[in-house]
Amino acid sequence: MTKVEMEYFRRRLLALKQRLGTDFSELESEAHRPVGGVSSGSLSDVPNHPANAAIDEYAEEVELELLQNEGQILSEVNDALSRIDQGTLGYCDSCHLEISLNRLEAIPYARYCIRCARRIERESGVRARG
Repeated sequence: MTKVEMEYFRRRLLALKQRLGTDFSELESEAHRPVGGVSSGSLSDVPNHPANAAIDEYAEEVELELLQNEGQILSEVNDALSRIDQGTLGYCDSCHLEISLNRLEAIPYARYCIRCARRIERESGVRARG
């Protein structure tokens, strides 16, 4: 990968990091806000209707999952920035061959080439991050 390409991906990753950091902060404050009861401003701890409590609980679960996902991606972005500093961004962590620029364009923090990512997914049953 050329220096120009490396700098291009550094800028993309830094922009993604900034966006994720903002989203992460917003999600974190949403996920930790009180749901129902006196602490949320209601007059009592009794929810108005059981369905409302279920909806609030579901929304909180979704927010926590989004928070976890954003945190994982933010970690991957930080790792990719470290790989840029080490000069290894764009090389597969598994087979050490170059990752295609098309893949990096789609997932700038990719750590595996498509072939290795698919293999890892098949073997583990879990989607390989990056």
